[in-house]
Amino acid sequence: MATRRLLPILGGAGSAALASWSLWRPDTASADAANTGRELSVDNVPSRTEQYQRLMASKMENPFDVLVIGGGATGAGCAFDAQTRGLNTALIEREDFASGTSSRSTKLVHGGVRYLEKAVFNLDYGQLKLVYEALHERDRLLSNASHLAHPLPILTPCYNWWEVPYYWAGMKMYDLVAGTSTLVPSKFLTSLETLTYLPTMSKNMGGKSLKGSLACSSAAAGATVMNYTECKQLIKDDKGKVIGARCRDRATGAETDVYARVLINATGAFADDVRRYSEPDAQQTVMASSGAHVTLPDFYGSARTGMIIPKTKDGRVIFMLPFQGHVIAGTTDTPIKATSRPRSSEEDIDFILATLSDFLDVRVSRGDVLSTWCGIRPLPAPKKNTTTENVVRDHVIFEDKDGLLNVTGGKWTTYRAMAEQAIDMAMATGKLPKSAKPCQTASFKLLGATNYTYTLMAEIAQQHGMPQRYYGKNSNKERNNGGTSSVAMDTEIAHHLSTAYGDNAMRVIAMAEEEGLGKRLIAGHPILEAEVMYTAQHEYCMTIEDFIDRRSRLAFLDVKATEAALPRIAEIMGNTLGWNDKQRTSAVTAAVKHLQENFTSGPLVHPGPEAPAHPILAPEPMKPAATVAAA
Repeated sequence: MATRRLLPILGGAGSAALASWSLWRPDTASADAANTGRELSVDNVPSRTEQYQRLMASKMENPFDVLVIGGGATGAGCAFDAQTRGLNTALIEREDFASGTSSRSTKLVHGGVRYLEKAVFNLDYGQLKLVYEALHERDRLLSNASHLAHPLPILTPCYNWWEVPYYWAGMKMYDLVAGTSTLVPSKFLTSLETLTYLPTMSKNMGGKSLKGSLACSSAAAGATVMNYTECKQLIKDDKGKVIGARCRDRATGAETDVYARVLINATGAFADDVRRYSEPDAQQTVMASSGAHVTLPDFYGSARTGMIIPKTKDGRVIFMLPFQGHVIAGTTDTPIKATSRPRSSEEDIDFILATLSDFLDVRVSRGDVLSTWCGIRPLPAPKKNTTTENVVRDHVIFEDKDGLLNVTGGKWTTYRAMAEQAIDMAMATGKLPKSAKPCQTASFKLLGATNYTYTLMAEIAQQHGMPQRYYGKNSNKERNNGGTSSVAMDTEIAHHLSTAYGDNAMRVIAMAEEEGLGKRLIAGHPILEAEVMYTAQHEYCMTIEDFIDRRSRLAFLDVKATEAALPRIAEIMGNTLGWNDKQRTSAVTAAVKHLQENFTSGPLVHPGPEAPAHPILAPEPMKPAATVAAA
């Protein structure tokens, strides 16, 4: 097979790339929303017991202003937006916060180069609007959660002469749409320059980024947020309008009726299931598409640069990105039945690995895959004969005849704008207090970002440990710096704590020292034992799965290491939450099953939208969901 090389006129044989930047300018990092006097503190996050008492206090004559069903990025964003406007807000999530699509994304905040291409060639204003909105929301997100999101250059490899002007023009249009929100402008790189960014990129071609920060921020702002609380029934008044929901606390089995002036359905791929509680024959408004990913060792890529393959053999897009000391690659775009437990298929995994092999100079081995996972994208139901990759990723907000307000579609990057528009529409119904403020979230920093600075990692390493070049990656030695520290700190841990917790990192370190939990949870990963206790106490972490999936991301990074850490996680979490020996053993068993069913490839295990039973939670009574009349 002939080998394709870049034409000599463009810098000699080999690979070249167009570099674009996926996140925001460092010079805007110091912009501080706290100058408005609004600061969130983890001290203001109520306990889960207190939150349930608030739910129980809801009465028909004294309802919440807004009740949000669904605790992913969109639902939590709606709760945060509503509460910061001064509306009394509640949110319920049947599993853990962000347990669905929001935790299984490609971890990338971007405008969508593919959507821009479709906007140009299909003369599609909807696609252009989506790119514009996403690029400007990127700026806001990175200012409001600066500890969680960081700039990342993305390379687009070019192996044909025509690809250079084609992609160059596309990237420049991307910069133009971004306007003042652009990062470092995109530019052409020679083969040598490309390899300094990503050394593993193939020189010849033979053939062709929330944990629970958002939900906790809503709670700190005063909202009542509850994970593992399921909407079992919708409550209607005598006019057939939805005025509340019967909720079941899956931790205790207790049920309570929660009333609100406006109910918002933000359940993503399961939005139509909630709508059908009220109207069994409701028309489909959401379709599901799967996005498979793999995690590989860091040597496959670069710690500071990603790559986008905009045109694969079947037209789909593949990203390869650095993520927490590893490389993640994805994603596919395949129609799928909505399920709470999707799995990556062997076909999708083989497709991702084969595509990477075409663009890298190292052999991509199936044996190097550390973890696989799959997310479900909630797309607006398309016209007939439309494939999922051609469905516009824009969101849709609409009100059913029973008054239920629905937020569907959209993309992770635009969650804040979706929430703002949803609450604006809720205000337009006339059901909410007119005294509510306009949207506040465009410049409202999330928990951890208020006092975060880019020197925090250095400050932590300087005050609490020695650089790893002295102590080694997995050293448990202590440093005597005017006293003895029980935290086995090195620069890798300092970086992890500062970027995961922001200005709350010092709280984690203090807990580690006070409780003797300063060791790494498992060798090879910078996660401290203290993080298990901290997240259980301050971030509504209730199960082992909550910790390994959505508080530490360990399951997404390395399944074998995660399984080895389970007994210690169960011990610490059990001590914190009061588990007995039987509960600890059951929790470990459930977590092992969870890893096998969610982070290895294979057929779907849970084909329906049900919330699976868990040994730490109360058993589910046999009672169908429905709509009931108000008492």
